[in-house]
Amino acid sequence: MVRRIVQRIKLFSSNRKEFYLFLKNLIGTYPNNLKLYDLAFLHKSASTVDSRGNFVNNERLEFLGDAILSAVIADFLYNRFPKEDEGFLTKTRSKLVNRAFLTKLTNDMGLGVFIDSNTTKNIDSSHIYGDALEALIGAIYLDKGYHAAKYFITKKILSNFVNLAEIEQNDLNFKSRLIEWSQKNKKELEFETSEEFNEKSKQPKFTTVVIVDNKKIGYGTGTSKKEAHQNAARIAINKIEDI
Repeated sequence: MVRRIVQRIKLFSSNRKEFYLFLKNLIGTYPNNLKLYDLAFLHKSASTVDSRGNFVNNERLEFLGDAILSAVIADFLYNRFPKEDEGFLTKTRSKLVNRAFLTKLTNDMGLGVFIDSNTTKNIDSSHIYGDALEALIGAIYLDKGYHAAKYFITKKILSNFVNLAEIEQNDLNFKSRLIEWSQKNKKELEFETSEEFNEKSKQPKFTTVVIVDNKKIGYGTGTSKKEAHQNAARIAINKIEDI
């Protein structure tokens, strides 16, 4: 009881009171370890340095949250669709954890304004929003436990911000859609990816070219191969649909 009172005092006396109260309303409970939630919204471009000289940002929390989100979504879909096969469940989960979809969710939930970032790239088209949402899930897990993280994902996100019927109709996995199209139309499809390393940003940059029947029809870049593939596939699909 005393601990809870102390936590409330810290929350209401903090200069980030607005942020913590927003999280309280979003999550449905008061956050305990406030530093975890601050860290969840600290992008690597705005990294701080701890007393040991280590860079501190939300990447580790994002890694943890990504795993928890995937597990919770898998469990949710398994129970929600008892008659569907593995293929349907895998494809639907892919739609719900897709980076573009997570970015949309972050915007819809109003989380984007709290992200601390110094990147020069267009944040709206990057994966920074989706990473922050996954990092938040990781923070909730460490602060409140697995059941609290599961409750947040299923009751606060899926129930309030996700239309499952619409999700079933819209596939945001552009690479998957492109592969299905190539197989259906008996087209030869290739993804050629190259990697460059930028000394200034200390992170790799991947460039992917989509080749259909020996013709280059889509280019995409990203900080991971997966992101580059998705961006290139999206461009290729748009060109195909315009034909």
